[in-house]
Amino acid sequence: MAFVKAVRKKSKLRLGITGPSGSGKTLGALLIAKGLGGRIALIDTEKGSASLYADDPRYEVEFDAMDLDPPYTPEHFIKAIKEAEEGGYATLIIDSVTHEWSGVGGCLELVDQIAQAKFKGNTWSAWNVVTPRHRAFIDAILRSSLHIIITMRSKTETAQVEENGRKKVVKLGMKAEQRDGFEYELTSILDVQHESNYALPSKDRTGLFSGRDPFKISEATGVMLREWLESGAEPTPEPEPEPEGMTSKELADWQAEIMGAADMAALKQAYEGGIARARELSDKLSYDAIVASKEKRKKQLHEATKPTAEFADEDIPY
Repeated sequence: MAFVKAVRKKSKLRLGITGPSGSGKTLGALLIAKGLGGRIALIDTEKGSASLYADDPRYEVEFDAMDLDPPYTPEHFIKAIKEAEEGGYATLIIDSVTHEWSGVGGCLELVDQIAQAKFKGNTWSAWNVVTPRHRAFIDAILRSSLHIIITMRSKTETAQVEENGRKKVVKLGMKAEQRDGFEYELTSILDVQHESNYALPSKDRTGLFSGRDPFKISEATGVMLREWLESGAEPTPEPEPEPEGMTSKELADWQAEIMGAADMAALKQAYEGGIARARELSDKLSYDAIVASKEKRKKQLHEATKPTAEFADEDIPY
């Protein structure tokens, strides 16, 4: 372990878009995904509402959607994320993650159910069961190989404002409906206002939105984010995992050397080399296969010639 100079590396986007119902979260997510480039997948918990944008000539966003039905358990979302990864998409939109928290079968409902079923109504104990499941959902987002954009509903509050001498009621986006601290996991969060559909960052690690006036989310927003994400240094390659045992080719090579031994001396040398390698890797299956090959070749050599005194049968370790 050592400290090294910190550098910003190329990374995948983790973006949150919050706002009250009707503020344009879904459309904003689609336009950003279009700007990021590549194929788009969308997990839809809003009864197919995202697909309303599929044929809109104003936006021309192509995407594949999965309608996610209740129960909105963390595992249900994790499975959908894995399917998007396996499907070869570039960007995944989860619209919305609020359902994982407060939807039917979501975390809040799970706590109540588990508390009644297992802990005599004690929700504190139930959280010990549900929190790891919620954490696994967050980890699935953070570890994903895709760009991920999530939308979150905001608790809505109305206010009366005066505009051009006339009073009107407007919707104000308040706290996002997810577990406290969820926002810490994201690269940036854009809050979208209901009336204007303009966005402002409530969190921004990119620095792209700092000091900006409220703006309309567009495809150009995604292009700007993509350029920032790709401008970092190349990530450090992950170390190759240690082999758990011999590869099939390595085992076959040892077996071929044993079976090709011309005499007991060559057999002993090949056998001891293969056995040492199997022990080094703690590979019991390869160990047994090498012993079986040795026994087979020893029998063949016995039938062809008698063993010499120098390399008698007991000199071959078992």
